[in-house]
Amino acid sequence: MEALFTFIIKSGSLIALFYFAYYFLLRKETFFTSNRYFLLAGLITSVVLPFVIYTKVVWVDPAPILYSPVVQNATASVSHNYVSTYNHLPVVEEEPFEINWNLVSLAIYAIGFAAFMLKFAIDFYSLNSVLKGKKIKQQEDFKFVDVTENIAPFSYFDYIVYNSSLYSETELQSILEHEKVHSDQHHTIDVIISRIFCILFWFNPIIWLYKKAILQNLEFIADNEASKKLSDKKAYQYTLLKITTHETCVAITNHFYQSLIKKRIVMLNKNQSKKWNYWKYYAVIPALAAFVFLFQIKTIAQEKKALAEKTASVKNEDTQVFKITKSTTDQELKDLTTKLKSEHNIDVVISDLKRNSNNEITSIKIQIVKENGKKQIIQVNSTKAIKDCSIVLDTNDNGAKNVTLTTEESPEAPTMVKTQNVVITDFKNSADAPEAPDAPAPPSAPGMVAPVPPTPPVFPAGALPPAPAIDMSKMPKPPRAPRDPKDKVSMAQFEKEMAEFEKKMEKFQPNIDAMSAYGDAVEEIMSKREAIFEKQMEQYEIAMQKFNMNMDKFNIDMKMKFGNDSDYENNMKQYELDMRRYELDMKQHEKDMKEHAKQMKQHAKDMKMQERDRRAAEKADKKA
Repeated sequence: MEALFTFIIKSGSLIALFYFAYYFLLRKETFFTSNRYFLLAGLITSVVLPFVIYTKVVWVDPAPILYSPVVQNATASVSHNYVSTYNHLPVVEEEPFEINWNLVSLAIYAIGFAAFMLKFAIDFYSLNSVLKGKKIKQQEDFKFVDVTENIAPFSYFDYIVYNSSLYSETELQSILEHEKVHSDQHHTIDVIISRIFCILFWFNPIIWLYKKAILQNLEFIADNEASKKLSDKKAYQYTLLKITTHETCVAITNHFYQSLIKKRIVMLNKNQSKKWNYWKYYAVIPALAAFVFLFQIKTIAQEKKALAEKTASVKNEDTQVFKITKSTTDQELKDLTTKLKSEHNIDVVISDLKRNSNNEITSIKIQIVKENGKKQIIQVNSTKAIKDCSIVLDTNDNGAKNVTLTTEESPEAPTMVKTQNVVITDFKNSADAPEAPDAPAPPSAPGMVAPVPPTPPVFPAGALPPAPAIDMSKMPKPPRAPRDPKDKVSMAQFEKEMAEFEKKMEKFQPNIDAMSAYGDAVEEIMSKREAIFEKQMEQYEIAMQKFNMNMDKFNIDMKMKFGNDSDYENNMKQYELDMRRYELDMKQHEKDMKEHAKQMKQHAKDMKMQERDRRAAEKADKKA
């Protein structure tokens, strides 16, 4: 159950990452086809990437076994006497009633899943009802179905369904060209995939916004391609406005009607985006890399004693051992990696190589990529020469090769590979601010309790006020063209009404005042949260100074009790280095949080500027 919840959280995070990347970077670009594949890649990545796990092995000393025969015998004696004395007394314990929240969550998910699956089946039945018994006209690769129902035109794979009695010949031509693009580019597959993801992740609000973005982008593609094939682009836009009156449609199809008609008209008249804006598609790669390094690397601790036994057990006639000693030269390391690659197809990467004045290796990082894609890493960072380590290649009876990275003796200071936090700014919710780094855990010692570092503050979270929606209810209705184009009086009246309609469309603007008020509200909220966070950081710095004083006192006590040459002292030195790095990370975190607050304020200002620029661009396009 825990694995399922982990997968849901990881998958939902990746879906949110791709959606916000599209919303903030790509939504206003005219790379419609590239946007289509970007959105589909986001859905596939959100399902596949959580299963890609890299394994890293860290060798640790075996835990000491404490044995006290006196205590053990005393305990056994007491236990025996207790049982013999009270064995005749019946003991009845009532287990308290507890709610299994895992089962409750699973039941709620199952109910929602079943409801949406039922809705999906009903939609398929509705589609079959529309197509059943209708006359189909085959033309090229398309199957045209002319129906009598008052429904919006739609396409479903190679079927194109429409009601020809509702439209003029010019309007019908525009509609069919639009639906041909949907059918020819197989947009129905995108619709069904997005619908399946909505069923699987119905509880995630982002997936519904994701589906809306996919459907809207498919309309942009069809509008763009259809307008290229039509001579009168303006008539096509009038057709879009007319179709808004037909709201009945089939849910799992590409239907001509979409609620955001004005956006489609704006995108039709928008200039082609510049090619250098393609860099925005690669902006998501660092975030995906950070996701892998932070959540998809599994660290396995393995005791050195067990490792030595394993090394001894595999030394047979089918085992090859490649040793790396403190005196191994750079050329020998290079020849070793080349030999393993050419003869055994094993990728070995050796990096972070350091030597002392005697040309002995003191620091090295060895990384092996196995055939199944898993990685094994050992990193040594020391001031003394390293101990011998080996790459053991074992071949089993089936001819399969198993490679293991071993050490005959423990390296002085094996360390884990450090990963840096990657900041992903989400302007929808300030709760996604940069997270503070985790403090290193102090080493344990018998009879001694190390001071615990204070918990770093978290930037105040909370939802921002929702952005005001564009009010389309006051959009003027276009006039209807006369049935007889030769009627001069009717045509003159229609042209007069069209001139008035165009003037009304110029005056029709969304609520810019509400957008301005929204920006001011966001700026005020972020300023208050920034002030609270700075005050908490001041208190945290005072607590860290007190913690450092306690650590100095603790170190003195440890030296007096255990001396300078104990294993604990070595661990404490490493812990002190980690704490210094942690303090630097916290200072960087404080800078990142201040930068995050500035970005949120700048975002609010940018929204105002974008709305003003959009108004100016629409006026310029209408004048042109």
